Amino acid sequence: MITFDSVTKTYPDGTTAVDTLDLTIEEGSFTAFVGPSGCGKTTSMRMINRMIEPTSGTVSVGGNDVSTVNPVTLRRGIGYVIQNAGLMPHQRIVDNVATVPVLQGVSRKQARNDAIGLLERVGLDPGLANRFPAQLSGGQQQRVGVARALAADPAILLMDEPFSAVDPVVREDLQNEMLRLQGELRKTIVFVTHDIDEAVKLADRIAIFGSGGRLHQFDTPERLLAAPADDFVSGFVGRDRGYRLLQFSSGSDIVLDPLTPITESGIDALDLGPDEWRLVLVDGRPFGWVDADGVRAHAGGAGIYDSCSAGGSLFVEGGTLRQALDAALSSPSGLGVVVDSGGTVTGGVRAADVLGVIERERKSAR
Repeated sequence: MITFDSVTKTYPDGTTAVDTLDLTIEEGSFTAFVGPSGCGKTTSMRMINRMIEPTSGTVSVGGNDVSTVNPVTLRRGIGYVIQNAGLMPHQRIVDNVATVPVLQGVSRKQARNDAIGLLERVGLDPGLANRFPAQLSGGQQQRVGVARALAADPAILLMDEPFSAVDPVVREDLQNEMLRLQGELRKTIVFVTHDIDEAVKLADRIAIFGSGGRLHQFDTPERLLAAPADDFVSGFVGRDRGYRLLQFSSGSDIVLDPLTPITESGIDALDLGPDEWRLVLVDGRPFGWVDADGVRAHAGGAGIYDSCSAGGSLFVEGGTLRQALDAALSSPSGLGVVVDSGGTVTGGVRAADVLGVIERERKSAR
């Protein structure tokens, strides 16, 4: 457990970075600190491992005031992941991961063996172990950073905007990896981010900080979106928070529309009306949608890329209402593609079907 008891941080120029923070983070939970730049979220997190000392108040870990613990000893028991990974450029990946265990007295051979296993755990090919950081992509480096933070098996993991420097696709992969790891390891994680969507996706509890380092609300993602504590929180989580709330509702009750996809070889035989669409598969996977214009283009010699419209997002069976609605809205045909866990098309979903489930849930909750 991590507790902040009336913690304030004021700098010599009079700037208050954190203002009378009272907060309890439960053991094994995933907590996100969110807010605009300069709101004190990173300062608050860094007080946990004594990288920053509070001006007043007490920060405790496991019931112990951290100011009474040697900072080196404290930090060896707390994993720390930063933006751009912060890897040592002249050490191989395996030695980057093995650093802290070696400092704690583990033999280098054992630490390297354990590091290989950690690379696999965070989704990296062990064959990368002997490369140097510059030889890895940004996303791979961030995974190494997570592996290094986990190497000493710390109870607490601090993460300071770790995914903000990578592209959206890699960022989503890293987020999914964090969800998987947390499901397995149940660490106490404190995660700093500017991105409310990232916080809602990952965290059990979210702390919203505002200017002057004041904590405005500390709550579950569901309650934060459904009942913002004040105008600042309401503005920060966004006007579309009702849409975000859909990710906490299952889409398993949606009645699917039948959907019969075709392969590229079947495009020329189609006779489509002005508002008709057919889903095209490539290598057995959804590729895109073709309409009458696409059929004519294909018959005229256009390839599959020039004949099809983008397919939109996919709704995986068992997903959320938000994912189902996104699939329907992003499809040019108005019919979102539903697939099973193996990627096989099982049907379609329309926005009206999602809204129907939402309305039924509202009526049953009255």
